[in-house]
Amino acid sequence: MSQRIRQPTSLRDRSNLLGVTPPASGRSSPFSNSHAQQATGHRYADDLESQNDEALEGLSAKVKLLKDITIGIGNEVRESTVQLSQMNDAFAETSGILQGTFRRMNNMAERHGCRWLWYIIFLVIVFWFFIIVWWFRR
Repeated sequence: MSQRIRQPTSLRDRSNLLGVTPPASGRSSPFSNSHAQQATGHRYADDLESQNDEALEGLSAKVKLLKDITIGIGNEVRESTVQLSQMNDAFAETSGILQGTFRRMNNMAERHGCRWLWYIIFLVIVFWFFIIVWWFRR
């Protein structure tokens, strides 16, 4: 996706931009060889730059990983929203069907009076009788 833009080497060389970098000890001596000091400073700057590049690559990999995780979470949320909407529609439809069935059952009960209740009680007793007989015959 995003790539680091490579700058010309003259702009990337920090010793050219900032001058000589002190050695790792942070001390400079007027008695030391200036050529050795420049080489050490240049090497120190190159080491720092390579460490910075490695850290930058590590950070960019972590940012890419976080971006991928965030995109995955967003996709999962969208899919879950669609599924919940479909479930809500299915439950609303089922609720309507059950209400219609219950209303028709109440109308039937009002028309036939209380006789249907006696039929149900009779069927339950017969059912229990067959279960008890089957249980003792086993």
